[in-house]
Amino acid sequence: MNIVVIGIIIFAALIVLSMAVKIIPEYERGVLFRLGKLVGRRGPGLILIIPFVDRMVRVDLRVVTLDVPSQEVITKDNVTVRVNAVVYFRVVDPEASVVRVLNHVTATSQISQTTLRNVLGQSELDELLAQREKLNQMLQKIIDEHTDPWGIKVSTVEVKDVELPEGMRRSMAAQAEAERERRAKIIHADGEFQASARLTEAGKIIASEPVTLQLRYLQTLTEIASEKNSTIIFPLPMDLIKVFMSKRSGEEETRKG
Repeated sequence: MNIVVIGIIIFAALIVLSMAVKIIPEYERGVLFRLGKLVGRRGPGLILIIPFVDRMVRVDLRVVTLDVPSQEVITKDNVTVRVNAVVYFRVVDPEASVVRVLNHVTATSQISQTTLRNVLGQSELDELLAQREKLNQMLQKIIDEHTDPWGIKVSTVEVKDVELPEGMRRSMAAQAEAERERRAKIIHADGEFQASARLTEAGKIIASEPVTLQLRYLQTLTEIASEKNSTIIFPLPMDLIKVFMSKRSGEEETRKG
């Protein structure tokens, strides 16, 4: 009979000991309550509590990746888009995360969804597409201010995807195509202007130095002769042409006289 009692006592002592001894890893903290009153944080490592008197709540201190569901947002210029985001946060005050809010993960998710709709609803579509980094910083600041009393630190907020209506995507594609066509026409016109300026300079040089025209003439003949064709071209000196031209001019003057 005594052996049975001793066995029961040992078994009860082991149960109480298992309830009293807690091991908290490095990435967690224990928030201890004694008779319902907050005592403080415990850990990491081996800690002892009073069974049936103390209650400990474990809080994870690692960074939590929170995926914000897609939200339908009407932008400032009345365009309906669907936007989703991701929020990175961690607990920096375990006591506040347990005492001041029922579930800090759910609360952070709800405030993130509300802030996402409010901030993006005050922005235009072009700003949402082109200045996403600025909006990310604004979202991070606002969410962090709301969650700070809960012992939460929001480190990063990233807008992941912006879903546009099909009609808006076609309009943006047409606008981009028209912009590319406008740039192409400007570049072509600028090239024509530069070419005409160069030709004007070349004409002035040829007018001041007539021998350059003969050199250009000979160069053209060289380029033609390099091709495989049956055309035979005999270069004619420019001075010889000038003699015939001057002779013809003298005959015309004689006839008129």
